[in-house]
Amino acid sequence: MGIALSSAALRRQIDSVMRGTSGQYKISKTDIQRLEVPKVPLEEQCRIVAAHAAFERRIGVLEQVLSKLEVAREALSAQALGQGAGWRFAPLDEVATVAAGVTLGSEPVGEGTIELPYLRVANVLDGRIDTADVKSVRILQAQRERFALREGDLLLTEGGDLDKLGRGAVWDGRIDVCLYQNHVFRVRCGARMSPDFLALYTSSTEGRAYFQRVGKQTTNLASINSTQVKKMPVPVPPVEEQERLLGPIHAVRSRIAVIDRHIAKLRVVQQGAVEDLLDGKASPPTQ
Repeated sequence: MGIALSSAALRRQIDSVMRGTSGQYKISKTDIQRLEVPKVPLEEQCRIVAAHAAFERRIGVLEQVLSKLEVAREALSAQALGQGAGWRFAPLDEVATVAAGVTLGSEPVGEGTIELPYLRVANVLDGRIDTADVKSVRILQAQRERFALREGDLLLTEGGDLDKLGRGAVWDGRIDVCLYQNHVFRVRCGARMSPDFLALYTSSTEGRAYFQRVGKQTTNLASINSTQVKKMPVPVPPVEEQERLLGPIHAVRSRIAVIDRHIAKLRVVQQGAVEDLLDGKASPPTQ
């Protein structure tokens, strides 16, 4: 039953009867009882379950490898930053520029405006940018250069849970022209600082401790301001040393990215195979 409920046909039925607002959606017991579940013979159900389980085993093996690589990445990151006994520290604004993005809520209209995609807090995760759901905003054409991201910009979040302050990742330029909202800080490094090395430090135990120490805590969330980000003390070893230390970390990250993509593809194939089996369009794969 669990496999059938995850099928596209059942999801469409569920989505059509869900009620609620602001992300608080629910479905009634009556609506659940009215769902049209595929009538599949028991023997065929067993074959579908077996096919689904075969995919899960393959994905499980990859996820175990992924977990080990994540541990290795964290160890390499700690090792890299642990070599800085003689490094000079400087305020962040000595080696990078910090700026906030587009303020939402009062978009201009008419001539001289342009609508572009932008990244909000929900898109900026810990160590990666999620562009699965990107919204658009209208700004003045003259503001495009001010708010447009460049490949290599480090994005840090302004607010959230105290232990998640300053979470972020380096923008890879996957969207040609992309803006960012005012609750996200854009940190653009100068010649003395690699954005990847800076991201390594801001996400480290020391970097997180700084954000937690200066963050302003309210009842529901915490926040930092641009002045605090600019004053953050960051290590500034020679750029050549930064790149040398990043080498092994980049290698592990590349392997992680490959496995992530493989898992994602397997999930798509798995869902498609199960859909076909439920519809009687295919036979289960041999194991």
